[in-house]
Amino acid sequence: MNKNITEAIELANSLKRELFDVKGCEIVICPAFTALAEISEVISNTNIKLGAQNMHWEKEGAFTGEVSAPMLKDVGCEYVILGHSERRQFFAETNQMINKKIRSALTYAITPIVCVGEIIEERKQNKTFQVVGEQLKGCLKDLTPEEIGKIVIAYEPVWAIGTGLTATPQQAQEVHSFIRRTLLEMTADEKIANGVTIQYGGSVKPENIRDLIKEEDIDGALVGGASLDANSFLKIIKNSLGIKR
Repeated sequence: MNKNITEAIELANSLKRELFDVKGCEIVICPAFTALAEISEVISNTNIKLGAQNMHWEKEGAFTGEVSAPMLKDVGCEYVILGHSERRQFFAETNQMINKKIRSALTYAITPIVCVGEIIEERKQNKTFQVVGEQLKGCLKDLTPEEIGKIVIAYEPVWAIGTGLTATPQQAQEVHSFIRRTLLEMTADEKIANGVTIQYGGSVKPENIRDLIKEEDIDGALVGGASLDANSFLKIIKNSLGIKR
């Protein structure tokens, strides 16, 4: 919940100027709902894609204050973040609700960025794999292997979001590898499991992206606070390029 429309346009224009010739990675920005239409125009015909921060699972109806997949599609969104830890924490979103949102997003050809991750107490109790596994299986319940192959997974250790703490590259890779194995178990298809993009999202900064992206199963980043400053976000993108095998 940052940036009014004018501020969002300014940020998008800065990114557009600096990233117009960047290749080798996919760039998605997810402004607030109020700025989606304007930002869609700003980044039209560029290498930057548009995403939303959330959506409802119904296509329309008496759900005051909610936004649907067709509405996002209409404004130019190709991606939507679902199940972010803040949605789970502050708005009581469950795996079952997120599962319905994923299905709706896929119906309208919007790529879901599905967030999973543990809180500090769960990590201290060595429950990381249990929690992340339950979230994955609950959120992706009854999806076909082909549908799972169209989803982006974002691992966000909740204890590292906005705290300045960051999982070490080794800690992050350990969970990303577990996610990859779980996807293989769920799809029984190595090609699909290996093809799913798994992002890291826990206090990603220009200073740590290189070491994170070097890890085998870390395919990208879900950037939070560091994306609100153009220079910071640009450095994260540029520092990540050329690192992956």
